[in-house]
Amino acid sequence: MGQHLMRRAPKYVHGFMDRHGKPRFYFRRRGFKKVSLPGLPWSPDFMAAYEAALAGQPLEIGSARVKPGSIRALSISYFNSADFRSLAMSTQSTYRNIIERFCKETDKEGGEYGDKDAATLRPEYVVRLMSLRATPHSANGLRKVLRALMKHAVELGLRADDPTRDVKAIRVKSEGYHSWTDAEIDQFEKKHLVGTSARLALALLLYTGQRRSDVVLIGRQHIRDGSLHIRQVKTGVELTIPIHPALDAIIADTPNEHLTFLTTTFGKPFTAAGFGNWFREKCDAANLPHCSAHGLRKATARMLAEAGCSEHEIGAITGHASLREIVRYTKAADQKRLAVAAMEKVKARTSSG
Repeated sequence: MGQHLMRRAPKYVHGFMDRHGKPRFYFRRRGFKKVSLPGLPWSPDFMAAYEAALAGQPLEIGSARVKPGSIRALSISYFNSADFRSLAMSTQSTYRNIIERFCKETDKEGGEYGDKDAATLRPEYVVRLMSLRATPHSANGLRKVLRALMKHAVELGLRADDPTRDVKAIRVKSEGYHSWTDAEIDQFEKKHLVGTSARLALALLLYTGQRRSDVVLIGRQHIRDGSLHIRQVKTGVELTIPIHPALDAIIADTPNEHLTFLTTTFGKPFTAAGFGNWFREKCDAANLPHCSAHGLRKATARMLAEAGCSEHEIGAITGHASLREIVRYTKAADQKRLAVAAMEKVKARTSSG
């Protein structure tokens, strides 16, 4: 039907030239819907549609061979539900991976969990399955997706109760991603000078407070009237962020002829995961193995808090819908500011006495 166009393309993408000489591209993966992709490979519109297709709803291919009422059959139904479709694409992808891996796991008798009857899952089974996970985070992830599946099972009338309801998540004492200190930011900047992609990546993360999935899409087309106009991938929230003078100068001093400021060595836009791995290498090169892209989002919130910004002002930059999350990010900065203010009051009272 036409000549194949691509030598290098995203996985599951097929391209050809139609009879009118127009290039056409499709996402084709076994068990998934065939999806037409707009524009050219690696362009922002193309990659947005590709990510959506990658996390999209599967066809019920082979559903006749799936045992009715089983975990696997319930999973297929859940993937096509409104609840699943309403999740962010990144969350859909995460849930799908956990569920599909779980369905393929085997019990002591060698049977796959996906073939088990969804109506027979009991709380003690959920606890045992969680205990078999390698890490608390993995166990809590399994609990979360099983809760979503059981909620769907109740809605379908496959069972009357939710066996995960009284199963508690494993408490993990962790501050999450490490928040960069000023010294660590300075150390990275000394290693990666202005004009390099690494320095531009740091500035975009630090002076916008956005997730890596948003930063990889930012280009000159997002700049209007001295501000960046962004729609967050995960939340869909639209933000207008004034461009910090330091970021403006770094953008001007970094060569770029692409739709996005950050590109791979092949001149293609990054995926969020690909960018995370690449930035991880840049951190390692600066002898900062404990630092990450997400940690800069926390550092941005900290810097805004130290500058005296309110929680609502910080949320206007980072796009956080939950003030509780902002409070968690800025707790250390608030403690320091309040401690300094408290000590100044004590000193004033002591001197007056």
